[in-house]
Amino acid sequence: MPDRTEQPATAGRPTIKDVAAVAGVGFKTVSRVVNGEPGVKAATADRVRKAIDQLGFRRNDSARLLREGRRAGCIGIILEDLADPFYSLLSRAVEEVARAHDSLLFTGSSAEDPSRERELALAFTSRRVDGLIVVPTAADHGYLAAELAAGTTVVTVDRPVHGLDVDTVLCDNVGGSRTGVDHLLRQGHRRIGYLGDSADIFTAAERLHGYRGAMAGAGYAVQDDWVSMGPPDPVRIRLALGRMLVGRWPVTALMCGNNRTTVAVLRELASMERRPALVGFDDFELADLLAVPVTVVAQDPVRMGRTAAELLFRRIEGDRGEPQRIELPTRLLPRGSGEQPL
Repeated sequence: MPDRTEQPATAGRPTIKDVAAVAGVGFKTVSRVVNGEPGVKAATADRVRKAIDQLGFRRNDSARLLREGRRAGCIGIILEDLADPFYSLLSRAVEEVARAHDSLLFTGSSAEDPSRERELALAFTSRRVDGLIVVPTAADHGYLAAELAAGTTVVTVDRPVHGLDVDTVLCDNVGGSRTGVDHLLRQGHRRIGYLGDSADIFTAAERLHGYRGAMAGAGYAVQDDWVSMGPPDPVRIRLALGRMLVGRWPVTALMCGNNRTTVAVLRELASMERRPALVGFDDFELADLLAVPVTVVAQDPVRMGRTAAELLFRRIEGDRGEPQRIELPTRLLPRGSGEQPL
């Protein structure tokens, strides 16, 4: 007879079948031991546990919970870019809330690619996550409608989706941008340039709207050369600043639409003797420790992440109220760069 104490030559993760073969028992006996059920003799249970330890067997909790009709104990979040400090803070806040609800967090970055966003969302839902938090990239979210109909809970954060009735957590993009521009106007600046992200991104369009509204509200026209929208590419930033800072009507101040744009602008301004005043939308690490600390309009990514996650778990736990659209305030942090004199 074969030696049942030898580990079977299996490839990949060990299964209940492998444990049963090593312990010399049936599948049901292994299942009872793994799930802590009664009806197994002590000596037999001990033999099964030794086989489990020997093989490094781990039970498939997702499959078990699905069979029992219980939550899978995990959620997914799809961000633009986890390397962005804003999104890393937001994700960490979601993770803390998930942990408090005994759930794991799956994380993915879409890189502003609609097909990648869809791929991640469907990969997470195929693993039966209890819910998704999404920073939307795609214009068409029909695939999410199908997942909602199948029972997946979805909350969007930072940007809304159109055509879906889901909870949404945003910041006051228009109001925050106006606050930054109004601050520069109060310092006496009248020629204020704006550098933002790609205009087809919701937050970028809203912040540009806030800039234009503040300038119009103060009675000042905006020259075409004073606005540049696009990715924070060094070449684009350099060319844009070249247009804004020379000519008959050079700008004396700048409003930047996000933290990566602000950092790219600061790199270009570093070699200039006289720099324009500057306010950035979004805080960033070490902004307060530069030679001229950077004035920013700060969002609260931790609060955004926590609010989105709490909404998600309320829905998972049975809340069927009307979808909420929560807009969180921003705050101005004057540090020096936005207070530069004319």
